[in-house]
Amino acid sequence: YAWDANEEYLFKAMVAFAMRRYSSKSTTQISNVLLCNVTDRVSFWFVVTDSSKNVTTVPGSEVEAAIRMNRNRINNAFLLSDKTLQFLKITSTLSPPVEPSTPVWLIVFGVVLCLIVAGIVFLIVSGIQKHKKKNKESTERENLEEKVEVTLENGIPCEALDLKAGHINGVFAADDDRFTSL
Repeated sequence: YAWDANEEYLFKAMVAFAMRRYSSKSTTQISNVLLCNVTDRVSFWFVVTDSSKNVTTVPGSEVEAAIRMNRNRINNAFLLSDKTLQFLKITSTLSPPVEPSTPVWLIVFGVVLCLIVAGIVFLIVSGIQKHKKKNKESTERENLEEKVEVTLENGIPCEALDLKAGHINGVFAADDDRFTSL
């Protein structure tokens, strides 16, 4: 954006504001901030004078401390950041990088551990199901073998006879109506 007299006034006002907040004195005025060697590329140096003595300048360490303390307000006034609004000899006040509350290695460890536990549980459950299925099939096979005892007579499979209950042969069964009585 264009740097004009209004922007200069705002900058002077922000520096005066920073000096007032830092020293807790209300003696610093906008007229106490002097801009020197202003260029088209918005490059200049400034001096803050003491309002009580109007000739002497405020020590550079106080100005640096005031700007460092209120740098965020100055940046916001110009809609800039520490990367775009640079004060020479004053270190930037970039916020420290954001660190997660839990370390990254702990998150990765937790995910891997959960996968391992899930795999173990899956193997145990599938093994139990296979064992139950195998036991069920073997008991069914044994029950079928007990029920169906097939005996071979002359190479022909025959059903086992229940000797206690007896077995009725239909050929020799007497049909009273067919035969005449004696």
